[in-house]
Amino acid sequence: MMIHSSAIVADSAVIADDVWIGPFTVIDEQVEIDAGTRVDSHVVINGPCKIGKDNHIYQFASIGDDPQDMKYADEPTRLEIGDRNTIREYCTVSRGTVQDEGITSMADDNWIMAYAHIAHDCRLGSNVIMANGATLAGHVTVGDWAIFAGYSGAHQFCNIGAHAFLGMYAGSSRDVSAYTMIAGQPPTPRGINSEGLKRRGFTTEQIRNIKDAYKVVYRQGLKLAKAIDELSDRLPEQPELKLFVDSLHTSDRGLLR
Repeated sequence: MMIHSSAIVADSAVIADDVWIGPFTVIDEQVEIDAGTRVDSHVVINGPCKIGKDNHIYQFASIGDDPQDMKYADEPTRLEIGDRNTIREYCTVSRGTVQDEGITSMADDNWIMAYAHIAHDCRLGSNVIMANGATLAGHVTVGDWAIFAGYSGAHQFCNIGAHAFLGMYAGSSRDVSAYTMIAGQPPTPRGINSEGLKRRGFTTEQIRNIKDAYKVVYRQGLKLAKAIDELSDRLPEQPELKLFVDSLHTSDRGLLR
C-alpha cells in the first residue's frame, strides 16, 4: 500500500495492500477499495462506498458524496463501483437515495471522462463511455457499451439501451432503444450505431438484421406494440434483436422516436 503522507484516510476505511493513494486525497469512513486501484491527488471519496479492483480515479474527482436531491436526509445510501473503471478529472458520482433502491452502481471497464456527472440512483453497465461533460440525471439506467458524446445526457428515469450512441449535446428526455444513435437539438433517432457494432464483432448479417429492425420501429409508421410483435417473431432466427426488443419492452418514459 502506498498512501501519501498528506492524504487523509479514515481508520475504518478498508484499503487493499497494493492500493495507491495520492497527495491531499481524502478517504472517508465506510469506504472499501480493492486491490490494484489507484486514486490520484486531491480526490474525495465518501462512504458508504465500495470500489473494486484495478480502477484509476484521477485528480479532483468527487466520489460517493451525498446525492444532489433536496429530499435526501442523511440516509445511509451507497455507491458501488466495479473493476477496471477509469474516472477522469473533476468527475462527480453520487450515492443513491431511499426513494429508489439506495444504490448508485457502475459495473466494469467504463471510461468516464473529465467533468462527467453520474447522479444518484443511476445504474451503469459495463464498457460505457461518457465523454467530457456528459451528464446523467437521477435514476438513469445505461446498458453495456453505450456511448455519450461530449455534453450529452439523459433526463431522470431514462433508460439508455445497450450499444446506443448519444451525439454531442444530445440531451434525451425519453428512453433510447438499444443499438440506436440519436443526435441534434432536440435529439432524434438517426439510425443504428453500426460502426460501434462492427468494432465489437457483430457480423455483416447481424448488423443488417438490426438495421431492418430499426426501420420497422422508426420508419414504417407502425404503433410500437405492433412493431414489437413483428420483431418478436424474428427472434428465433435473429437472436441479436433480443437487446433491441427488450429495450422497447422496458421503456417507461416513452421511446424517443
